[in-house]
Formats: sequence, structure tokens, C-alpha cells
Amino acid sequence: MAVSVKRALKTLGDDFVVINAEGHILGRLSSIIAKRLLNGEKIVVVNAEKAIVTGDREMVFQRYKEKYDRGSKEKGPYFPRHPEKLFKRTVRGMLPWKSRRGREAYRRLRVFMGVPEELKDKEFEIVEQALYEKVCKTDKFVTVAEICEYLGYKFRGA
Repeated sequence: MAVSVKRALKTLGDDFVVINAEGHILGRLSSIIAKRLLNGEKIVVVNAEKAIVTGDREMVFQRYKEKYDRGSKEKGPYFPRHPEKLFKRTVRGMLPWKSRRGREAYRRLRVFMGVPEELKDKEFEIVEQALYEKVCKTDKFVTVAEICEYLGYKFRGA
């Protein structure tokens, strides 16, 4: 899926924060981002595929596979396999999605795999409360990229 980065960033305007998700715990980072979106911030997340989900590898895979297999192909609910969409879906679960306020907050979020050329010169923010090295004592974790590969996403060029 080719995303026009220029168009996606143009809709946000110039006053947005860029967060690097590499080495951050997915749930903690998502909850912090959701809170900031509700406060009116515009946020761009890069390196979404390098976010971390803690837990036993097989247990994490099984939990995401159950979510992916839920429903039917015709009616849904549909669970994303793409790392960008999986990250956005995690943030969406922490927003009041069924209210106008939640949907407007969700529209202020952009998520990218890797770092787009347009954002290479920007300064990235690191969220200390969600950083894996600062928070976790376990060595059991899986990246979002590994989860998406398990669900059937095929990375191009990798």
C-alpha cells in the first residue's frame, strides 16, 4: 500500500510532534499517544514496525491470531495485518471511538513504517514512560513486524 507521505503530512499542517516507536512498548506508547491526541496534539509515529509487545512469543502470536481470525470474511470485524494499521488500531482501542471527540482525535494521528524522507531532518521524540529498557525487566518480547509476518503480511524489500 503506497501512502503519499507528503499528502498525509500536509493534512496535519506544520505543528506536529514526531515520535519514534523503536524500542517502545506498544500498549504503553499507545495509551500515552491516545491521551495526547485527546488533548488536541497532532502526532506522527515513525518506525511503527519496531514497537515491542512483551510476553511469551507463542502466547503473543496466539492472542493476535485469535483477533485476526475472529468474525467472517464477508462481515468482519477485520483485524489489520499491516504494521502501520495494527499500530493505529491499538491507539484506536484506547480512544472513545464511538464519540465525535474520539474520532477527531484519531484523525490527528499518522503512522509510518520506517522513517519517510520528508521526516529525516525532524527531531524525534522518545517517550521515557514507554521505553522498553526503562520499564521492563523481562527478556520475552516480540516486535510488531514479527506479529504482522505471523499474521501473513509480506514485507517488500526485506
